[in-house]
Amino acid sequence: MPAPSGPSPFGAGAGMPAGTGGPGPEAAVYVISVAAELTGLHPQTLRTYERMGLITPGRTGGGGRRYSARDLELLREISDLTSAGIGIEGVRRILELEHRAAALAARNAELQAELDAAHDTLRSLTVQAQVRRPEQPAPPNRLPVLRPSTVDASIVVWRRGR
Repeated sequence: MPAPSGPSPFGAGAGMPAGTGGPGPEAAVYVISVAAELTGLHPQTLRTYERMGLITPGRTGGGGRRYSARDLELLREISDLTSAGIGIEGVRRILELEHRAAALAARNAELQAELDAAHDTLRSLTVQAQVRRPEQPAPPNRLPVLRPSTVDASIVVWRRGR
């Protein structure tokens, strides 16, 4: 019988990225009983959370649930929130808002990187323009994002007495 090609779906190395000592955070490797034991929840609670849409474990070819390390973290967070007295709908809303905040933070980082690249490009173009025409003074910088900040800038509102 020929040896199977590729990594084995069972045993050591299952769901593990190449070159690492353990499964990655997204690798669905824990069966429901192990996930329940690791999180301190009853397996039926895990099924209920899945039915409610709070968690979506991976599935095997036969339909068995497999939980990842990230799923376990989420289950612990759900457990902590419900232990603190927050209802399931409150937990759902908190998880949605956390997901939205993370997405916005990632988008903000992308936009900041684009802005930094645009600033670098504008600065290099300004330097190139000054190198080409050294005899002419550089035109005033009309871009507000590139103006040097002045520390002593202040506004004083004064009204003339009547």
